[in-house]
Amino acid sequence: QVHFVESGGGSVQPGGSLRLSCAALGSIPTVQAMGWYRQAPGKQREMVTYIVYDGRIEYADSVKGRFTISRDNVKNAVYLQMNDLKEEDTAVYYCYFNTGPSLSTTWGQGIQVTVSS
Repeated sequence: QVHFVESGGGSVQPGGSLRLSCAALGSIPTVQAMGWYRQAPGKQREMVTYIVYDGRIEYADSVKGRFTISRDNVKNAVYLQMNDLKEEDTAVYYCYFNTGPSLSTTWGQGIQVTVSS
């Protein structure tokens, strides 16, 4: 079971920036992919971005050009830099890791991001 340390959420005004961090604790199986989902009130959880072991990155259309995912393979950490935040970005953001040959998925507990004027 992978456990995470998450940080970086909070409240900002539209146009502001936040950086989310998610680091796995201890030794973990080989990471195949890592990324972020989000869930807004009353909505389904949706993919925000992910990065695969070979470096390939995908973004949801709604965040392209504003959000950037990055990773630190030594620290087993994934980051999400969010710029030009909009009110519709308000959600709980969940990091996840796919690990091991079976692509087991482990989710973080969630980080609240609120964008409001």
